[in-house]
Amino acid sequence: MAKAQRGIQSIEVGGALLKALAADGRALSLGDLARRAGMTAAKAHPYLVSFGKLGLVEQEAASGRYALGPFSLQLGLASLQRLDPVRIALAEAAGLADALGQTVALAVAGSHGPTVVSLTESRRPIHVNMRAGTVMSLTNTATGRVFAAYLPRAEVERLIAREAGDGEVLTAPRGRRPSPTDLDRLADEVRRHGLARTTDRPIPGVSALSAPVFDAWGRLALAMTVTGPTGTLDIAWTGSAARTLAAAAKRVSIRLGAPL
Repeated sequence: MAKAQRGIQSIEVGGALLKALAADGRALSLGDLARRAGMTAAKAHPYLVSFGKLGLVEQEAASGRYALGPFSLQLGLASLQRLDPVRIALAEAAGLADALGQTVALAVAGSHGPTVVSLTESRRPIHVNMRAGTVMSLTNTATGRVFAAYLPRAEVERLIAREAGDGEVLTAPRGRRPSPTDLDRLADEVRRHGLARTTDRPIPGVSALSAPVFDAWGRLALAMTVTGPTGTLDIAWTGSAARTLAAAAKRVSIRLGAPL
């Protein structure tokens, strides 16, 4: 068993005030802030004075309320700049593949459409022509439907127009473009459930569930997709696979600072 590392208790106690400010998102009075941090106002005040000197918090002159300061902003931006969504998601993808016994793919927005950047194989081999670099159809795959739901509509329409005649897009419906009503229906379904799914489509015998991962600005960063043989992958919206996938995607989003 790893030995617990010794910390500085006063820093941990004061940190509760910073966590409370970050969680609320608004300027708070001394009393409200202290209550949220689980301490008295008299105990909180000296910490806030020190944090103010460091620029971690600032006090509004007119109201006397406290808010996160400029140094907190600098720390947050520095942390965001070093975040790599794919790197963070890879660890979750490995755990997801192991937990579900299915293949897990990570895809990001590419110039030609949703593009697979990582594939974690399962113990159950599936016969799908998918690898790193594969571009997924926006409407005919679970991965693509996530992007169709959360990318700007103009970008979605551009990519759909491109894939309708592009032989390099996996399983693109050749020569047929979905109507605006089709797009609205697919996007509404994804947003309502927080997931996309396909059964025996685009490849008979293969089903998939896909979940969005968001960044600190609420934008789609990538999609996590679980793919497996139909019948072994539970694709129910509230099934165990959907819950496990959604939880993994949410953990990555939280790591990226998404406003959940």
